[in-house]
Amino acid sequence: MSDWKDRRVLVTGAGGFIGSHLAERLVKLGARTRSLIRYSSNGSRGWLDHSRLQSDMEIIAGDVCDPWRVYNALEGVEVVFHLAALIGIPYSYLAPHSYMKTNADGTLNVLEAARRLGTKRVLCTSTSEVYGSARYLPIDEDHPLQGQSPYSASKIAADKMTEAYYRSFGVPVTIVRPFNTYGPRQSLRAVIPTIIAQALIDERIRLGTVQTTRDFTFVSDTVEGFIAIASEEKAMGEVINLGSGIEISIRDLAIAIGKLLGKQLILETDSQRIRPQKSEVNRLCANAAKAAELFAWKPKTALEEGLRQTIEWLRKNPLADHSDRYAV
Repeated sequence: MSDWKDRRVLVTGAGGFIGSHLAERLVKLGARTRSLIRYSSNGSRGWLDHSRLQSDMEIIAGDVCDPWRVYNALEGVEVVFHLAALIGIPYSYLAPHSYMKTNADGTLNVLEAARRLGTKRVLCTSTSEVYGSARYLPIDEDHPLQGQSPYSASKIAADKMTEAYYRSFGVPVTIVRPFNTYGPRQSLRAVIPTIIAQALIDERIRLGTVQTTRDFTFVSDTVEGFIAIASEEKAMGEVINLGSGIEISIRDLAIAIGKLLGKQLILETDSQRIRPQKSEVNRLCANAAKAAELFAWKPKTALEEGLRQTIEWLRKNPLADHSDRYAV
């Protein structure tokens, strides 16, 4: 980890959930960290507004859809962690063009800038959603890709362009596929914070499909996975899953959260939270053996402990005040 001291790095999407945690971790490792956040006329830096380390990093505003701004952001850096993306699946049904523009074209802009500048390392963030409903379990990196939502299709496009830039131009890229990261700072559009936020004020919890299963990884473990992958040259051209290898249904997840809060939660179906039938991803469970073998990475935070930390964060955070709203 000492190798990160004074290394020049860029995190795109640094104002977001995972990106802000990653940018802070890089600062703590001694890296000269540049954080690209999406421009906002009110000057918001996203979660970095709340970071005690914001003064220790260079924060620049822009949009990954702007190729010139992306080029400027990559100038002079050695390692790029590309996390900027539109991520809400329900909103992708309403605005698919926005998802292709940000996720596919935005990634293309990063790759092209890296090619022209000779950037030493680029990590492009994918998602377990690109696998769709599992055809076999656990899901390894060779599992077929299935575009079951406009969001997942846009990320598949980004992944394939990343692969093409490695094979065609030798851009030193790695595709990182986290499975369902959760923890402090995650928005109410994700299932864990939406269950917790509702449960903090009521026993009745409104959800969509609760039979589906997911593989949850605490945010600090996902961040350490990014750091480990970027530390090794043997990651070049690889796709790497980051997940626990443990699946849990949304129903059982809600029960577990209720127990931690000392409540018996009543689950109610909210029709607006249900995905179209053919779009719903039924099961996700990671095979992260490659990450363990190549980088000695394994998640350290058990689900119960991660949920405790997330609950405590939400108790102190005003997001819980908006638990009655459905975050698309």
